[in-house]
Amino acid sequence: MSNIKDKVVVITGASSGIGENAARYLAEQGAKVVIAARSEDKLQEIVEEISSKNGSAVYKVTDVTDEKNVDALIDFTIEKFGHVDTLINGAGQMLFSMWDNTKVDEWENMIDLNVKGTLYGIAAVLPHMIERGKGQIINIGSIAGHAVGEGHGVYSSTKYAIKAITESLRKEVSVKYGIQAAMVSPGVISTNWQDSVTDKDVKGVLNKMKDVAIDTSHVSKAIAFVVDQPSDVMINDVFVTPTRQEW
Repeated sequence: MSNIKDKVVVITGASSGIGENAARYLAEQGAKVVIAARSEDKLQEIVEEISSKNGSAVYKVTDVTDEKNVDALIDFTIEKFGHVDTLINGAGQMLFSMWDNTKVDEWENMIDLNVKGTLYGIAAVLPHMIERGKGQIINIGSIAGHAVGEGHGVYSSTKYAIKAITESLRKEVSVKYGIQAAMVSPGVISTNWQDSVTDKDVKGVLNKMKDVAIDTSHVSKAIAFVVDQPSDVMINDVFVTPTRQEW
């Protein structure tokens, strides 16, 4: 993956799940990764492990629901490496619940993280990429952003928003400025996301999903495929799902 080597890649939501695995994998391929999340202990551990394998990694504690935090993340990266080649908007939450349980606080959390966090990342990095005349913005979507399942209502809404955001970016900034905008949409992945679900009424849905889940490494390889493209090639949408997942 020759186009990954020495690329400066910022990854939000990198303390666990897809973001963490992607950071490790891209560092193995020679990228200079800047990982961001709220958990400093976990970020420090990941950086130390990457560095012990001769990879290049630094971290910045970041709450993507705070616009100034995200601005500071991009500023930190530019100060450290001089530029940003790729932003991976990976921070998010998947809190399934049934409508009649009206878990409004959880709805708001997902909107703040999944949608606003992505928008803040784009707002922070876009002027820099426009000035350079190149760059990659990779948004992590979901199969739930293409098909709605039971208990997925608000989560799906946030991922449909990511789809709209990415398509709009392509129409406005790809042709005009040469900035690549891509969306990687995973299906059911083996992470600890189910632990955050509080609605007991979706337990049956979760159990079915666990039965077919695949490892995060498969998503990381798809992300790396997108990152590896030269500046004149854009991969638009990538779906990575378990063979046996229905959607």
